[in-house]
Amino acid sequence: VGAVTKQTLFPPLMPAGRPFRVSNASRSSRKGIVASSLQELVSKTLDAFLISAGIVTLVLEEDGTVVDTEEFFRSLDDNTHFMVLEKGQKWTQVSGDCLSLEQRWMEKCLNGVATVKQKKKMGVANITFDLYKLNPKDFIGCLNIKATFYEIYSVSYDIKCMGAKRVLRKVLQLMSHAAQITGQFLLCTGTYMLQLL
Repeated sequence: VGAVTKQTLFPPLMPAGRPFRVSNASRSSRKGIVASSLQELVSKTLDAFLISAGIVTLVLEEDGTVVDTEEFFRSLDDNTHFMVLEKGQKWTQVSGDCLSLEQRWMEKCLNGVATVKQKKKMGVANITFDLYKLNPKDFIGCLNIKATFYEIYSVSYDIKCMGAKRVLRKVLQLMSHAAQITGQFLLCTGTYMLQLL
C-alpha cells in the first residue's frame, strides 16, 4: 500500500527536455528539436521531417557515429547536431566546397561566440559560499568557503557550527562566569569601601 501510495502521490519526474539540431541526409533542411530521451527525439524527428517510414537511423552529423542507446544519448551535450538517415541512405562527410554561404556564416558566428565565451570564463578568482546542515537539529549549520584562482588552484575551508543546545549551554556558561566575576568584583569593592570608611 505504501509503495502504491508513493507512486500515485509522487510520480517519477521526467527529465527536462534538451535542445538538439537535426538535419536530413542531404543537409538541405535543418530543424531544432527539444527532447528528453532518444525515443522522443526519434519520434519528433519523424514528425518534423514528415517521414512516414518508421525505420530511421540517427547519427552524429560531424562524424557519422550511430546513436542507438539511451546512455550514449544522455552523454551528449545540448545542441548536438544529428543527421537522420532513412533506409538506404548513408552518412557522407561534408566538403568545404559544398558548404553554403549560410552555413559558412553560421560557423563563423559560432566560432566567434565560442571565443567570446572563452574570454568571459577567464578570471582571476572565483569565490563560492555554501551553507549546509549535517543534521536538521543544527542551530546554524556549516559554512564552506571555496576559492578558485585562475581556474587551476582551489582552496576550501569548512566552518562547522555546533547544535542549538551546545550554543545555548556555552552562552549560559559564559553568562554565569561573567556574573561570578562581577559578584567577586562587587564584594571586593564593598569590603575595600567598608575598610576605608
